[in-house]
Amino acid sequence: MADVQKALETQIKNIETRTGKTIDQLKSLAQDCGLTKHSEIVNMLKSDLGVGHGDANTIAHLAKTLTQTDNSIVVGPIDALYVGPKAALRQIHESLLAQMENFGSFESAPKQKYVSYRRKKQFATIGPVTKTRVELGLNIKELPASPRLEKLPDGQMCKFRVKLTDATQVDAELIAWIKMAYDAAG
Repeated sequence: MADVQKALETQIKNIETRTGKTIDQLKSLAQDCGLTKHSEIVNMLKSDLGVGHGDANTIAHLAKTLTQTDNSIVVGPIDALYVGPKAALRQIHESLLAQMENFGSFESAPKQKYVSYRRKKQFATIGPVTKTRVELGLNIKELPASPRLEKLPDGQMCKFRVKLTDATQVDAELIAWIKMAYDAAG
């Protein structure tokens, strides 16, 4: 997870350099603009600051999730997902991310209750759904049958779901499914 944190910190420094504003100033701009929809805030930031979509999206998310807590900063959307009784589940998310980073490049798109991972299209979602379970959604047409793998009805964001309660469940079979979805999204 340190690599993801470091990447976010690097992106923030680059945004500050490109805009000439501190992240606190950018966060205030997004919070005080009077807009409420995420897409409207992103479009405003792109227009007013001349930043790309990725930078505007990051600023908008930081404006929503960046908080000061006991002298430590909750910096990103993953931090915001795994608080309170869900904190112990973060290890599952980190284990999945560590394996996914071996595949190659991809983007993360934080949502309110999960993080979407995408290449040209979304290939996976990861997020805590209860205080004892993380769900991994896989967006791929077909996967080999397995009792662990739940096929979802048509029209869902992802075609398959895997329920995880422990990081030890992040095994070779699961990683192979994620890799297939990753490859199909390229």
